[in-house]
Amino acid sequence: MTLPPEFRDWFASKGWQPHPHQLALLETPGDSLLIAPTGGGKTLAGFLPSLVELRAGGRKGSVHTLYVSPLKALTADIGRNLARPVAELGLPIRVEDRTGDTGATQRRRQRVDPPEILLTTPESLALMLSYPEAPAIFAGLRRVVLDELHALAESKRGDQLMLGLARLRSLSPAMRVTGLSATVEDPQALVDFMAGAGPVTVHLADPGPDPDIAMLATEQPAPWAGGGGHYAVPEVLEAVRQARTTIIFINTRAQAELFFQALWAANVDNLPIGLHHGSLAREQRARVEAAMAAGELRAVVATGSLDLGIDWGAVDLVIQVGAPKNVKRLVQRIGRANHRYNAPSMARIVPANRFEQIECVAALEAVRLRDLDGTPRGPGPLDVLCQHILLTACAAPFDADALWAEIRTAGPYRALCRADFDACLDFAATGGYALRAYDRWQRLMLRGGLWHLRDPRAAKLLRMNVGTIVEAEMVKVRLRGRGGTPLGEVEEDFAASLVPGDSFLIGGKVVRMDAMREMVIEVTPVPTRQPKIAVYSGVKLAMSTQLAHRVLALIGDPSRHDVLPPDTRDWLRLQAQVSRLPEPGVLLSESFPHAGLWHFALYGFAGRNALQTLGLLLTREMEGEGLGPLGFLMTDYALLIWSLDPVTAPERLLDSDRLRAGLGDWLGENAVMKRTFRNVATVAGLIHRNMPGNRKSGRQATFSSDILYDTLRKYDPGHLMLRITAGEAGRGLVDFGRIEEMLARAPRREHRMLDRVSPMAAPLLLEIGKVPIRGEGRDRLAQIEAAALMQAAGLEALG
Repeated sequence: MTLPPEFRDWFASKGWQPHPHQLALLETPGDSLLIAPTGGGKTLAGFLPSLVELRAGGRKGSVHTLYVSPLKALTADIGRNLARPVAELGLPIRVEDRTGDTGATQRRRQRVDPPEILLTTPESLALMLSYPEAPAIFAGLRRVVLDELHALAESKRGDQLMLGLARLRSLSPAMRVTGLSATVEDPQALVDFMAGAGPVTVHLADPGPDPDIAMLATEQPAPWAGGGGHYAVPEVLEAVRQARTTIIFINTRAQAELFFQALWAANVDNLPIGLHHGSLAREQRARVEAAMAAGELRAVVATGSLDLGIDWGAVDLVIQVGAPKNVKRLVQRIGRANHRYNAPSMARIVPANRFEQIECVAALEAVRLRDLDGTPRGPGPLDVLCQHILLTACAAPFDADALWAEIRTAGPYRALCRADFDACLDFAATGGYALRAYDRWQRLMLRGGLWHLRDPRAAKLLRMNVGTIVEAEMVKVRLRGRGGTPLGEVEEDFAASLVPGDSFLIGGKVVRMDAMREMVIEVTPVPTRQPKIAVYSGVKLAMSTQLAHRVLALIGDPSRHDVLPPDTRDWLRLQAQVSRLPEPGVLLSESFPHAGLWHFALYGFAGRNALQTLGLLLTREMEGEGLGPLGFLMTDYALLIWSLDPVTAPERLLDSDRLRAGLGDWLGENAVMKRTFRNVATVAGLIHRNMPGNRKSGRQATFSSDILYDTLRKYDPGHLMLRITAGEAGRGLVDFGRIEEMLARAPRREHRMLDRVSPMAAPLLLEIGKVPIRGEGRDRLAQIEAAALMQAAGLEALG
């Protein structure tokens, strides 16, 4: 296929030349993966073959091109951008979206009269494929465009999408798939993820000029600890003044609220600055997006909600506050600036503390070397497969052998064994051995060689619970009064901690809770009150393994310390004098007295999730050895435990086999396992959060899942859901694999007994988020304190 003359004329009318990779996609006969920089016209490249093929119109009653994006906002933005060439070229086609925001009337119409180009998300695609009309809707499908494919591949949403893609290939074998991505550390892994039975052609576009990226110079040095970056507010505001439009990225929603408030307090020029994160009301996010598109804002403070940014050409500066934790994420965020090909992106980084200064320098080195990080994908998760089997039955009866063969054409499930497939099918049909006596989990039946829904009415309930995103239950926040303006959402647990009169921060405003009615908090603005901060679960990002290696290598090589700020160089030099520096191949730990207790510091550089798990396991071991552990805290870099007696020989505590054995004992009763089970059971369809006419609260769902978890552990310990849960916990919140990696990469162990706090341990004493340990040490401490009080009382009586 070549570019028709009218299309060349259209490009010329815009003063553009087609990029080579745009023309290459036209000429590619099969599936393809395009890796191109932000602003490199990759989205237009993905649609160009479709627009050329649709010059004479599409096949009525069937979708010609399906576009899938990870974000509803990105889908809407693509729709607006695509409308222009469609109109200007006079193409006789309709472009519509189908997301959670699409109205019910339009969704029903699309099932009988679909548009030629349909823009959607993985969840909405799964829902469409669950209807009997799916074969007719997609019979004429010729092209599928998967945008931001790298982001989809990092979560279960990507696995669900690939299962949907396998179904689409069965419905329309002639279709071709194009994956689009800007940041890919391993192109072949992404090819394996998206590939069907045929080959995938990889197109690597010119990456464009190197970004202009550096640390933001500040008058005040970074603090020893903390994560807010507020010390840099004056310099951030000055950078906003100098730029046209700036995106200020913050790693968490709570920190974004606080930084936005700090900016406004110092914004004497009243620069228009917005706030954007996933817990704000959709209406408020839409207003900020529209204002940015219109050039009405000078800056927006945002979280990952804008990582896969909408096309705002006016953005010429990105500021990252806090260490990025992941090189690929930093590159993605840098790409939000100068959304134009061959124009260098400008970005500045603000480390939140001394440790983060080192991490930011290491991340900058990786960006300049184009050395992206990433985690190898595991096999396709079985809870997603269980949901897919149930949704397949909603569309039509199916043959098990044919479905197994179809699923194995999906990249993540190519190695799926028949035993695992049969276990998922049995779960979908009966709930598994321990639950098969209950009617509510008897959902499929075998009749005439095909699997059917036992009760067709169950399809509605299954469709209401489509998806793989399981978040904490949210409570809406609205201004008080009839038709009060929606402000956003807070988590149910945080809402439960509020009483009328409490104030908290949301959407950059301090508000007072007046009442809570039907899962809605009614509030009144109170701008002068000191607020509580809504802390959202699951938002703390762990430093990637590759970046951790870079940080450790930088710290351990004094000859490279000249790239660090002077105060950080002095800090590390003092550490080398008092103790020693961590370095690759060496696991450094220290014991020292402080404030009447012994402290044990371990510099593991394994990420906060892994070090939190290690803290729980080590304190259990210390409890068994009578060391009296009292608590611990962790960062991405280090673990600090305080106790009544010192750790003098950590080698025994850090034995890998001993830790793994302790992990099994600890996990069985741990809340992490129950939380993971709830998530797995929700995705697999064992628990339904959405019910006709209502929705279970988070506490109701937790209560139900806890009962199921305890029941299965007692009566069916080999149940599929428990097997999936154990694997998920080890990779997710527990992250035991990072602990094993830490121990394997550091065969030498060095422990230093010190008489005082070491320089690298000092910032740890200032960190928040301490985890108390309730055990023998706490009892001993109470006895010591009681004895001291009795002694003091006796001395006073004698005096």
